Order: sequence, then structure tokens, then C-alpha cells
Amino acid sequence: MIRSTQHAGPTQRFERRSSAADIRLRSGDEPPLASHLTSRRLLYTHHGIYAGHGRVIHYAGFAYGLRRGPVEVVSLAKFAHGHAIRVRPDTPCFSPREVLERALSRLGERRYRVLSNNCEHFCAWVLRGESHSDQVERLRAAPHVVTEYLRVWWSRSRQVFARRFTLRLNNYCATPKAR
Repeated sequence: MIRSTQHAGPTQRFERRSSAADIRLRSGDEPPLASHLTSRRLLYTHHGIYAGHGRVIHYAGFAYGLRRGPVEVVSLAKFAHGHAIRVRPDTPCFSPREVLERALSRLGERRYRVLSNNCEHFCAWVLRGESHSDQVERLRAAPHVVTEYLRVWWSRSRQVFARRFTLRLNNYCATPKAR
């Protein structure tokens, strides 16, 4: 459960990790300490770890231009960059204190790589000790998906063309010719 800054309530441990299950953070609400935050952008989703007191630890990456940014602590507003913030229901392998210690241990790191060390990889490592990015996996699978789609489309198109050609040929042969 997301805690409101006006009336504190219990936090809930989350079992799943899925962008479809992300919970939108409402204005005035505070996410649970050490929770996995996401913020959708035009072509990707940005990830960070909530550090408390309105602060987020994230890998800046290309958030501010073409120069790779470091792992840094920013405000919720700067993390959101004008977009909605969501809490990802994730089950960490570490306590909230350990999650924050792990995130802070990489503060200032400047080894951002879109395909192998991005903000989502950072959060997966901080929360579960693994280097994983669902976005990168989908991107890597995309050529196979497109290839398979085109193969199926071509196969069906050939079948449709063959049917149409056969019908036209049959109609042509069946009609009496004027001499």
C-alpha cells in the first residue's frame, strides 16, 4: 500500500514485478522506503529507488542530454521529469536498509550503458542482486518478433494471392470467349 504523507498507513510487501501491475503514485502520497519507482517516457520507462524524504536514487543515463549521467540522488519531481510516477510491485531479496545501502554504494558511478547497465539494470541489482532489464530483453526479441510477423504475413499473403489468382483463372477459363 502506498502511504500518504498526511496519514501514514501500513506498507504491503509486493509479490510480482510487472509494468502492468505498477501502481500510480498520487500527488501527496509517499512511496514505501526502498521501493522500485518507474516513470514512463516516450520510448522507454525510467527506473529508480525511493530513498525517503522525497528523494530518488537513479542512474541518470541520458536523462539530461547526450552525455551519460551518473548514479545520483534527485527529488521525486526531477526523477519524474513531468511524467507520472508509479510504484513497481517488486519483491526485494534485501531489507529496505540493505536496498538503500546497495543503491548508495554506487552513487557517482558513471558506467551507464543502454543495453547492459541502465537504470533498470541498476534497480534489479539493488533489489535482487541481478543485472536484468525487461526493456532490453523486449528490444533484443524485437527483430525475431518482426521477422516472424513478416514470415507469417508473407505466407498468408501468398495464400490469399494464390486463391485470388486461382479464382480469376477459373473465372477466365469458365467464361465463353467472343470470337
